[in-house]
Amino acid sequence: MKITLQLEELAMLGISIFVFLGMAYHWWLYPAFILAPDLSMLGYLINTRVGAISYNLFHHKGIALLLFATGMYFLNEELIFSGIILFGHSSMDRILGYGLKYPDSFHHTHLGWIGKNKD
Repeated sequence: MKITLQLEELAMLGISIFVFLGMAYHWWLYPAFILAPDLSMLGYLINTRVGAISYNLFHHKGIALLLFATGMYFLNEELIFSGIILFGHSSMDRILGYGLKYPDSFHHTHLGWIGKNKD
């Protein structure tokens, strides 16, 4: 099942790239900004609860799609760009096993524990 989920996320990453390339952006902006959502991890400098909230806000695909749809509706290029980047980044993270965070630990995600197995 893990491989099936990773392939699904790979397809979603591909869709984000495909949509991005169909827009009027320079191609190099995608790789330049694809890691930007990880700045949300700075919330962990405060504590794990704030870190999980900020991380999840920038890694939730529903929020990414809402930004994209809102940008399309209002013809706002910044929202469209942000939605595409957040969606692609979230898919990339999930391919690598990084899911949405629980507030108890950075390593505790909706996909399981990151790193060594937690007993």
